[in-house]
Amino acid sequence: MNTSVKIKHLYVLCICLLINAFGFSQDKYIDKNGTIVFEASEKLFEEVKATNKSTTAIYNIKTNEIAALALLKGFRFKNSLMEEHFNENYIESDTYPKAIFKGKIVDLDTNEDLTETAVEVNVKGVLQLHGKEKAIETVLTIQKVDDIISITGSFSVTPSDFEIEIPKIVRNKIAKVVNVNLDFKLVKK
Repeated sequence: MNTSVKIKHLYVLCICLLINAFGFSQDKYIDKNGTIVFEASEKLFEEVKATNKSTTAIYNIKTNEIAALALLKGFRFKNSLMEEHFNENYIESDTYPKAIFKGKIVDLDTNEDLTETAVEVNVKGVLQLHGKEKAIETVLTIQKVDDIISITGSFSVTPSDFEIEIPKIVRNKIAKVVNVNLDFKLVKK
């Protein structure tokens, strides 16, 4: 079985596990094409930025639980060599193929607060990446227009949070803090 087929099977399996972990009822909203962008650029050097437009996100409006799964080989860079180095040398995506976030919106009463007016909410959870876990606390913006819940926001991590080693030769060309932006448009399932 070639690598591409294995990755597709792994992706389907991960989505099934994520959905199963959340259970499935009318309280769930899902986005299978969510966007995550990370940037670790340093001034005066080549842009270090990648986008993944196939992130799966699930939100339970009754429990305020939120989860997201991104296959790491889904991140696209402007420079294909940079993409190759990211997958093979830094993130080791053959060994650690996915990033998973599981958390909860801690200050939203969905029965009253989820409207067409965007509100900022606090989210606490755990990001699993490169075989390590890190607690994440951030502020996201959430709103519901018609049957679509939009969730946007950002947070920061460092490669050292996940024991990702950056070789000395490029260490000054990559930011010590990686900014991560997300944009999900979830529909009821």
